[in-house]
Amino acid sequence: MTHTVHPYAHRLGIIRDWKSRWFGGNPKQYRENLRIDTTLREFLTKRLRGFYVTALEIERDEKELRLKIKTSRPGMVIGRSGEGTQSLLADITTQLRKLKLGEDMPNVKIDVEEVRSPESHAAVVAYMVAEGLEKRMPHRRILKQTVEKVMANRDVKGVRISVSGRLGGAEMSRREELKKGRIPLQTFRADIDYAKEKAYLPYGVIGIKVWVYRGDVFEDEQ
Repeated sequence: MTHTVHPYAHRLGIIRDWKSRWFGGNPKQYRENLRIDTTLREFLTKRLRGFYVTALEIERDEKELRLKIKTSRPGMVIGRSGEGTQSLLADITTQLRKLKLGEDMPNVKIDVEEVRSPESHAAVVAYMVAEGLEKRMPHRRILKQTVEKVMANRDVKGVRISVSGRLGGAEMSRREELKKGRIPLQTFRADIDYAKEKAYLPYGVIGIKVWVYRGDVFEDEQ
């Protein structure tokens, strides 16, 4: 039997870096730091839904916590003259206060990075599919259009989109998927981006999985 592994975790330390990077913290605070990171990720996933965010990275040292938000639409996150980031920072501080950290409360800073060619990022593609489903468009048409749109991007070598749930409002849930190009999941140097998303519909939640293959990564010859 095969073991299905997460395409991101499978490549950690080979072509991928960790999404949370801690420098010089107290080992005794590991549990507390992990709790903060998990809380922030859960909160920001809900708060930034629809902002076309591709990745959330956390960097921390002893006193500062830096959030890197990678998005294809930075204007939506930053807002007019930085109002968006200010309100986001206020909301994050409120969430951290609920954890009752006391003196261990980190100083939070936010960096917003723009992502070029959003169609080559699985998180953006997954949200595009979810948006189409929530607008009640036929799921087969959404899959076909999205796959063609993604393959039109020159950075992409292959894409696979899978949707499962009560498709078309049917009583019994089912799973459908569409694939174009190559998705070499077992090749470590294959740059495969993977994301999961949910489409919230009146008759239930539809799950979406997206794999995007962006070619192989070879180390630069020194």
